[in-house]
Amino acid sequence: MVARSVGGALGLLALLGCTGSDHRAAPDPLAFAAQDAVEPDVKTAEVARALLALGPSVDPDEAERAARVAVTDPLDWAKAWRMTDAPLIHNFKVVNGLREKGVCQDFANAMHRSLQAEGLRTLQIHRALANANNLRLEHTTVVLTARGQPMTQGMVLDPWRLGQGRLWHGRVAEDDRYAWKTPEAALAYRNRRSTGG
Repeated sequence: MVARSVGGALGLLALLGCTGSDHRAAPDPLAFAAQDAVEPDVKTAEVARALLALGPSVDPDEAERAARVAVTDPLDWAKAWRMTDAPLIHNFKVVNGLREKGVCQDFANAMHRSLQAEGLRTLQIHRALANANNLRLEHTTVVLTARGQPMTQGMVLDPWRLGQGRLWHGRVAEDDRYAWKTPEAALAYRNRRSTGG
């Protein structure tokens, strides 16, 4: 009976949103617990450099402010949402009412609001969706570009993926885990599938 309950719980984890579509989606909980967090100041400087590399029009002060928000704010949200487990385990807790927040959508919404509050002029905020063809595996996050650039040229800011609010960042085109789409492109894809087009 216990084995069946554990198996059922693991099966439910596989069905939760924000999981990704490959074998790397569910980190080993023991490996997850052993991971060391990168010092926030070091990570902030790294992200600021990556944002500056988006184009010559990006203001250095803006890049630093956006980087600080992207690195430090999610750590606070994760604490407030009592996110102490690997992402999939935390999702399971949210879905089953054991935690109130902490799925990818919560992080994306909070990140979007925090970056908007910075009044960015040279950086542009985009919402991005992956796995839009499967609602149970859908993942959402925020992408920053230099103002006027398409989302495909931007930097993914994903504080859900590594767990506990630790930021993963990288270029949209170089993300080998998720194929990001704009919400409009994802909606068009869903509409084509539902009409058989």
